[in-house]
Amino acid sequence: MDRLGRYFLDRPSWLIVLVTVALVALPLAVWLDLRALSDETLRRQATSLNGIVSSVRSYYARNVVQRVVTSDVETQALHNYLDVEGAIPIPATLSLELGEAIGEAEGDVRYRFVSDYSFADRPPHVLSPFERSALEQFRSNPDGEPFLVHSTGNIRNREITLATPVVMAGACVECHNAHPKSPKQDWKVGDVRAVQTVTVRQPVALNLWSFKWLLLYFAVAGSIGLLFAMVQFRLAGRFSRMNAELAANNAFLADISLKISKYLSPQVYKSIFSGEKDASISTERKKLTVFFSDIKDFTATTEQMQPEELTALLNQYFSEMAKIAEAHGATIDKFIGDAIVAFFGDPETRGAREDARACVKMALAMQRRLAELEADWSRQGLEHPFKARMGINTGYCNVGNFGSEERMDYTIIGAEANLAARLENIAEPGGIVMSYETYAHVRDIVEATPGEPVQMKGIARSIVPYHIKSVTPDPVAAPVAAVEEGDTLTLDLKALDEATRDILRCAVHEALRKALDGKTAG
Repeated sequence: MDRLGRYFLDRPSWLIVLVTVALVALPLAVWLDLRALSDETLRRQATSLNGIVSSVRSYYARNVVQRVVTSDVETQALHNYLDVEGAIPIPATLSLELGEAIGEAEGDVRYRFVSDYSFADRPPHVLSPFERSALEQFRSNPDGEPFLVHSTGNIRNREITLATPVVMAGACVECHNAHPKSPKQDWKVGDVRAVQTVTVRQPVALNLWSFKWLLLYFAVAGSIGLLFAMVQFRLAGRFSRMNAELAANNAFLADISLKISKYLSPQVYKSIFSGEKDASISTERKKLTVFFSDIKDFTATTEQMQPEELTALLNQYFSEMAKIAEAHGATIDKFIGDAIVAFFGDPETRGAREDARACVKMALAMQRRLAELEADWSRQGLEHPFKARMGINTGYCNVGNFGSEERMDYTIIGAEANLAARLENIAEPGGIVMSYETYAHVRDIVEATPGEPVQMKGIARSIVPYHIKSVTPDPVAAPVAAVEEGDTLTLDLKALDEATRDILRCAVHEALRKALDGKTAG
């Protein structure tokens, strides 16, 4: 069944042909069945009419023609014509006996001539409810409907009965009113003497079988539809399972990609998952602005700290610096101990000039943020808050994927990257040093002081370092600092003016006096 479903999915033209054949076959089946139904109806009508004509002819030959031909006396019409030689039946008698003859000869058609006024020498007629109702209705409303129709039957057979009134004519009135055995002798012309009914019966199954082509069409179409429904049901179940698996895989991949994004810079993550970069060993030479920073005397600063405290403090430092780097568009290469390596110009670049300016602005923002954090760290008890040194250089480097096919790293190499690291080593704590190549792009936004040319390891040329002036404002010490645990209160009197110091001095003396008085009274 799966093979059949895949067959039609792979060959949709066959499915179109199948649907077209089904659409063409439906009117063809209807036409064939209508023709068969018409033929069957005409055949049964012809058979019924032939039986009726044969019954009438036989009755007429036996009870009229034969009696007239074989008799020598004068012919007369009597209701008891059998008792009189040469007599023939009157119309009422003919109708009664002809109905019996037709009913016996043709099973699908029944004719009855019945009345509630039977002659005395004849048995009374047994009227059906419909015949009695029709007789009463014809008599109560002679000018009403010329006939009445009644349908009966069951699930196997259907019958339709047509009733018409028998109206008394002049000759009939004279005969009935004068006949000694007539139950009613005050008939008038136009009175309803009796009712005659014609009942046609036809089996439902016979008509049902007339739709054999339509039934065959529905059987074939239903079988094909059931087959396709089963195929679709199986395919729907398979698609449902595949969708569930895809949803689970997508959730897994989303979770994995979110975790991977923590190990990559946003630019690299975006370029890899968007398909801009391939995960293969390849590098290219680009002009980059490289940034190096580390914490001055990091080991000495943290040797008195517990590992948990050091981890929390270092993670806070890296988180704050990473936010600033991301905001300025830097690609963070790596964290090495307490050092940060970042660069501008790949995988996205705004040009060498704008990349250098963005890097210097980022370094300035980082130093300002460190000055803000210094007060918080001092309140937390850090004796020597972090002081970062930063170095910046602009030049050509190799950037891309380095490593093996199984394990690679997206990074930069080259003498210009090493120069940024050397410049960071000669920077003062809280200072920024850059090369002339970077200074040339940012001389209009920062003020820098050139240093003495130096020869650096691994660099063939002499380097003139440029020290950025006024990186951060001098931190303003809080005039009052309280320690949460204990009763210690620290005041920086240099941060207060003379009038404030006098007021504070008086307040302290007053507080001490009250404290001593309280102890004496105790």
